[in-house]
Amino acid sequence: MPESMPVESGRLRIVSVVGARPQFVKLAPVARAAEAAGHEHLTVHTGQHHDEAMSASFFRELAIPEPTRSLTVTGEGHGAQTGQMLAALDPVLLDLRPDWVVVYGDTNSTLAGALSAAKLHLPIAHVEAGLRSFNRRMPEEINRVAVDHVSDLLLAPTEVAVGHLAAEGLSARTELVGDVMVDALLETRDRVAGRVSAPVAEALGVVAGAGAGVGDGAGVPPYVVATIHRAESTDDPDVLRSIVTALAALPLPVVLAVHPRLRRRAAEHGIELTGGALRPVPPLGYGDLVAAVAGSAGVVTDSGGLQKEAFLLGVPATTVRTETEWVETVNLGWNVLVPPVGDITTPLALAVTRPVPEPSAAEPYGTRGAARRIIEALERASRR
Repeated sequence: MPESMPVESGRLRIVSVVGARPQFVKLAPVARAAEAAGHEHLTVHTGQHHDEAMSASFFRELAIPEPTRSLTVTGEGHGAQTGQMLAALDPVLLDLRPDWVVVYGDTNSTLAGALSAAKLHLPIAHVEAGLRSFNRRMPEEINRVAVDHVSDLLLAPTEVAVGHLAAEGLSARTELVGDVMVDALLETRDRVAGRVSAPVAEALGVVAGAGAGVGDGAGVPPYVVATIHRAESTDDPDVLRSIVTALAALPLPVVLAVHPRLRRRAAEHGIELTGGALRPVPPLGYGDLVAAVAGSAGVVTDSGGLQKEAFLLGVPATTVRTETEWVETVNLGWNVLVPPVGDITTPLALAVTRPVPEPSAAEPYGTRGAARRIIEALERASRR
């Protein structure tokens, strides 16, 4: 088994294992914070999301250095995909010999990175540790729990997450660092403020460029942003048809960013993603997504990250799931759950057209600086 590289003058070799678009967003501020602190940061891209819209554009837009190593993953199922990643990651981590392997979130890339590092006896840090939906039918929930229990350092984004880890006997490994997505989101929000992205402008029939905002002088009509991609939303044709039918019946235009999984499953099930309120667009780059959400009247999603991003942007969210990891968004009134069971046309319409909540001064996900706190936690743990 490899030994990690010696820490010379406190300099660490940190290897981030990523593979899906939410992880690229979280990686960006961590990579910058590591370099700013004088550490060596390397990236291993598993290839889980590998096309232009889901991967390469994020690296360019967020100014992330090109991956040190890129793997090729072709497996469709969870087992095949995770197994391919494991087989490919072992020799890469043996060669790179990191002081820390950092994994992010709850994808198959997260699980494969953590399992590979654990079996090679390399220290593992889990960014976004402690999230729980308490729904073991979600593949992401299995990944979260497994990764937390093999990791050496659990970097929790919220007090709720800290409590979950304590309930599982993991307090000694836990540090509350805040949510690194706050860093990435607020930087991007400031950069794209007032912009109407080209895909959204085309979908709504308005002019792209500056001046985004619901009903403002640029002539942008009120609209909803929707993303649907989870297996439990798309694999069952009845569930997917119910969601799509309800979206199409909404009283506002729905800019539907079509994830590759949604596109494949809709085609397999014979479900049209056009008609009614639906305005399908390709997957959006991060800046385009933030601009679209910031200028919208609301978000409909099954994504974990977008619920939180909508909250941070002051936009109401409606989540077509039975539960959420980001319970703070619900408790503060900015997120409503609509379980995708049977005909959800009326419940979804009522949720989307509800009054906008009163502004909240609460900061459950912390403030800017989570990436710096993550690097400081790695430094402290290394000294121990």
